[in-house]
Amino acid sequence: MVKTLISVIAAILIFAGCAVAENYMIENSFGEFDERLALLYDKTLDESATVDDVLGVQKLWVDKKEILHVAIPHVEIKEIDLWLSETVRLVEQQKFLDAAQKIEVARELCEQIPRTFKVRIENIF
Repeated sequence: MVKTLISVIAAILIFAGCAVAENYMIENSFGEFDERLALLYDKTLDESATVDDVLGVQKLWVDKKEILHVAIPHVEIKEIDLWLSETVRLVEQQKFLDAAQKIEVARELCEQIPRTFKVRIENIF
């Protein structure tokens, strides 16, 4: 009986620890990426953004998404891929206002996606 109780408590603690670690990893990854998007957004509004700036942010995203694929469905990650790809082309064509709008959507996704994976009552039931 004691061994069973200890096993159940250990399993709960392991599960809780993994949930906290996953939450930290997701928040940290999206937080850093959103900071870079914010800088790119400002440069886009100033019309000083270059294709290399966008490609740099896209490279950071590629690095982040390799880790995020473990915890987040591929569909949600793909959305950000698409918005960034469109941003590259729009900056290349010097359509800065349109590019800024794409970045705004990507930033909103950076806020919304991690929220859906937080350990909260509405995400459990």
